[in-house]
Amino acid sequence: MLGLKLATDPRWVNIAEKTIEEILVDHAFCEQKAATTGISLIVRFSNYTEIVEKVSPIVAEEWGHFRKVLKELNKRGYNLGKPRKDEYVLELQKGLKKGGSIEHQLIEALLLCAMIEARSCERFRLLSLHVSDEKLKDFYHEFMVSEAGHYRLFIDLAKNYADEEYVKQRWQEFLAYEADLMGRMEYRGDRVH
Repeated sequence: MLGLKLATDPRWVNIAEKTIEEILVDHAFCEQKAATTGISLIVRFSNYTEIVEKVSPIVAEEWGHFRKVLKELNKRGYNLGKPRKDEYVLELQKGLKKGGSIEHQLIEALLLCAMIEARSCERFRLLSLHVSDEKLKDFYHEFMVSEAGHYRLFIDLAKNYADEEYVKQRWQEFLAYEADLMGRMEYRGDRVH
């Protein structure tokens, strides 16, 4: 369903489990960044009514996710700590086509959001299936379902602002770029991406 060209090795969960505190902290910051990105989309593309209407609930949901992960951190006696750079997202941004019309910029921004949601969904699925902590299995299953919905929404929104064939072609190019990026990045057990 997600179309990712390079799957995460399921053994990533074994690495992540050893540093579950770091995964939870990184996850919290990912949710905070997702809410912030949604707000930025709304501000940047405020004349697009559908963007404002469809992304606003995602902002609220992502902020709710941040609070939920923060609650899980607190329950386990962990602290949020300092934010960290998301090297995956920074590298993904380099694969965006710059310039062009405002609609072109909007499509690129939506595809970036879709890609981040797709990879998060895939990683949360792995955690929901393979992490040994039963409570975290349920916890991550819920996030997986949500991220899948967000991924789909961003793809569908992009198709509203350009020819569907163009969006499909651009998505395939971006998937190939992301696969190459994933092939070059080391598996880190302290990061969601």
